[in-house]
Amino acid sequence: MQNTFSSIAVLIDAENVSHTFLEDISEKIALYGAVSVRRIYADWTSEKMKGWRALLQEFAIQPIQQFSNTVGKNSTDSALIIDAMDLLYLQHIDCFCIVSSDSDFTRLASRVREQGKHVIGIGEKKTPSSFVNACNEFLHIEPHSAKRQEERKAAGKTNKTEVLLDRAVDQLADSSGWVMLSQLMQYIRQVKPDFDLRELGARKPLDYFTSRKDKYRVQKEREDAPSAVFISKMR
Repeated sequence: MQNTFSSIAVLIDAENVSHTFLEDISEKIALYGAVSVRRIYADWTSEKMKGWRALLQEFAIQPIQQFSNTVGKNSTDSALIIDAMDLLYLQHIDCFCIVSSDSDFTRLASRVREQGKHVIGIGEKKTPSSFVNACNEFLHIEPHSAKRQEERKAAGKTNKTEVLLDRAVDQLADSSGWVMLSQLMQYIRQVKPDFDLRELGARKPLDYFTSRKDKYRVQKEREDAPSAVFISKMR
């Protein structure tokens, strides 16, 4: 697991990031702790925002309207920056996640870091190095790999909760391939608050993993963590 934060503010520049990345973005952020603020900035009257509008309710993101007063100019920058500064001084946010590939947020990232807050940037490979280097960490997002597309197709035939669990084990496993069950479930609930194992016919997480001996291994009472349970994928 990554270092976790008790309060994360996620600020998304919707005019600079495709809505097709939202699932990946949500899973990446969940690795870092609890999200307290979810805001997304755009001119929501624009037809270009149709894809984002369809996802706002599902992912519980608050849309912030910013009209485009100049053709060809990203209208969201100033609104996002003002909100970030308000949050910096008025609320107990210990981590800011700025989702954009725009170098205009370089100074914002630097300023937030000067106040001792952790800054995570998320954007495409094309993001200018000035913004990347201004963050404590920068996570690159790219069009879905062949593996992720296969997972999405499988989700149409298999329960989506099962697909999420499988992907989470891959993401959280340490160098030896194991992840602590309690850490795994904490992450899952960050990504999917309505997570319910009954969809998979199990009452408890351990029951599910022990019943899937074809896919997972379960290890108990390790010397370094005698009261913990660990999960890994079958090799």
